[in-house]
Amino acid sequence: MRARTPSRLAAPRTFSSWDGDTLVLNVLGKPGASRDAIGKVRGHQLQVSVTAAPRVGRATDHMVRFLAGEFGVSRGDIEVVFGRKNVNKQLRIRAPGRLPAGLDWPDKPISR
Repeated sequence: MRARTPSRLAAPRTFSSWDGDTLVLNVLGKPGASRDAIGKVRGHQLQVSVTAAPRVGRATDHMVRFLAGEFGVSRGDIEVVFGRKNVNKQLRIRAPGRLPAGLDWPDKPISR
């Protein structure tokens, strides 16, 4: 009997992961919303709504300010890896002070 190799599709993709003490977050941005809010997980992205209009990255700047407060970090601790002018983004949040409630966050790996 042949051993089965795991399929790439078998591994669940998640909206976030840890890289040391940095939280890597895949975001589906929703500009022009009625309020700033962290929404539901959509596939492998976390929906984040912001009130700012989608103009030349301003909604992303607003999102970074909003998320800095939610994660208990300064704006400088959040790096936009890609998607500054797109709804699909990846953010790196250095050493978050807290994780917003209501989501299934991955466990932070133990430092060795």
